[in-house]
Amino acid sequence: MSPAVLILVVVAAGSVPAASALASASWPGRSPAAAILLWQALGLGWGLAAVGALAGLGARPGAPGLGHSGVVRAALAVAVGMVRGTAFRPAPAGLLDDLRLASVGAALVLFALLCWVLVAAFAAVLRARRRHRDLLTLLAHGDPKVPGALVVDYPAAAAYCVPGLRSRIVISAGTLELLDQAELAAVLAHERAHLRERHDLVLLPFTALLRAFRWSAVARQAADAVALLVEMLADDHALRHRPARELATALIRVGAAGSPVPSGALAASAGSGEVAVRVARLLQPAPGLPAPVLALVCGTAGLLVAVPAALLLISF
Repeated sequence: MSPAVLILVVVAAGSVPAASALASASWPGRSPAAAILLWQALGLGWGLAAVGALAGLGARPGAPGLGHSGVVRAALAVAVGMVRGTAFRPAPAGLLDDLRLASVGAALVLFALLCWVLVAAFAAVLRARRRHRDLLTLLAHGDPKVPGALVVDYPAAAAYCVPGLRSRIVISAGTLELLDQAELAAVLAHERAHLRERHDLVLLPFTALLRAFRWSAVARQAADAVALLVEMLADDHALRHRPARELATALIRVGAAGSPVPSGALAASAGSGEVAVRVARLLQPAPGLPAPVLALVCGTAGLLVAVPAALLLISF
């Protein structure tokens, strides 16, 4: 095994326990943006490393025609040879050659799967949002209490946004009755932060990964952790315009209703456990991460992506 392939294997295998450790860490709430960056790097780095490791294990640097190329070029040469039936000539075929072919095939399948679930998740979200916007056109109306938002005549408390080119913020009639004007303003600031920062695009890769690996506890942990961090990030943006106590009381009141969130939407509050964590963070804020630690987190995120990407292209 070449050094490049060995490093890819280590990165791919190490990303799984690293993700579990990050999901249980306490520091991400102190800097949600940095934590989200690290989660994104872990996911992308794992994908690149896993595909590259499988392709590299299948490539045979000493075979004629492969030369000393990067993992991608070597694996593609093997794949072309598979199609032409000359992948490992003049050496006779054997069990090792069959395993190499299977490894290259697995790399191609994994790459196709990751691309497919991302596209499928994006398409599903677009369809759900289009249907919901059509319903809002029929059922929702404006209200001067919540400028820029739509109100639906639903008795339970609910507040969410529908991102996209035709984004919408939706407030239920029950929310208007439950919250005072200051709390409504805090909720609107939170939802506007979701729309402005396009947090739906941050969540999409993790939703897609969970669709591909529903059986994986790590994929579920990653999706849940990033969803909570995105809400914390929107909370922080809302705090630039509204006091923490207004947003905290609004979260508690809306969260107690437990109203379901439409597919493709981002809600101000979801599970009761999530609300409790966010309220505690709002009312008892911890200091942000020191600059050296932030630099370390960002540097680690950069390396998690840059190293696998580079090893897929350089000679080995």
